[in-house]
Amino acid sequence: MTGQDSQDSGPAHAGKAATTAVVGRPSAGKSTLVNALCGGKVSIVSPVPQTTRSRVRGIMTRPRGQIVFIDTPGFHLSEKKFNLRLSDLVSRTLAEVDEVLYVVDGSRTFGAEEQAIIELLRRTAKPMVICMNKNDIPDKSWAEVRQTLGQEFPGAAIVEASAGSGRGVAEIAEKLLDLAPVGDQMYPEDYYTDQQPDFRIAEIVREKAIARARQELPHALYVRMEDLEMRDEGATMWARGFIFVERESQVGILVGKAGEQIRAIVREAEQELSEIFPWAVKLDLRVKVDHEWRKKDPLLKRMLR
Repeated sequence: MTGQDSQDSGPAHAGKAATTAVVGRPSAGKSTLVNALCGGKVSIVSPVPQTTRSRVRGIMTRPRGQIVFIDTPGFHLSEKKFNLRLSDLVSRTLAEVDEVLYVVDGSRTFGAEEQAIIELLRRTAKPMVICMNKNDIPDKSWAEVRQTLGQEFPGAAIVEASAGSGRGVAEIAEKLLDLAPVGDQMYPEDYYTDQQPDFRIAEIVREKAIARARQELPHALYVRMEDLEMRDEGATMWARGFIFVERESQVGILVGKAGEQIRAIVREAEQELSEIFPWAVKLDLRVKVDHEWRKKDPLLKRMLR
């Protein structure tokens, strides 16, 4: 829930409380893990690498305390302006949090990208829990990965898990609470995110658009909501927004023959959003062209916040 969806559950109570950066390579399963820990749809999920762009906050509350997760974009080595800003976002997040949840895709071999993350995390020297994700892959030996991580981060808790199936998620939650300092919880107990409705709507729309056009333009689009209006005495939210692409030829990919594709995106997004919010959501979406959006500093600053 968000502040718009719920009444305050009462005064915060003393216990454990921490902000936790969730860090890892693209497609390591960070967003799926955050959703599992928080018990709700916090981050959009896609097989396309680097789907997460902004820092997304999820909230996990247990009897022992509360953890506020900041799901960061996948750490990626690249000299492109867009990717450099993503990497800078990860570094700034690490400087601000109390602890780190490092998610490693145990099904992939370590390379330069993973080593760069390890060096970054070693410099931060924050308390850490390591999740060796995707341990439900058959016939995979985890001994070498565990040995490498144990050598790089002696003393860190290492948990083998599967974010998709939920295996190991409860243990990760307990390990993070073990490391958390004593403090008052920051949000009411029934919150699992503090994202504003316009951001959540835009992200779900982007997830559905990527799912339907990921072969042609997975990273060539962004979504901006323009207007939100409550109607029907608060029973329905109407939202108007735009899906921006980089070239005129990409408009047809998202619109589809006779508008079939964009109608499907609207239908799928409305269905999921109506399950997330305590009201029905109706969308008015248009596709527009913004040729240079990935090079515009003001836009990137707003987007990669």
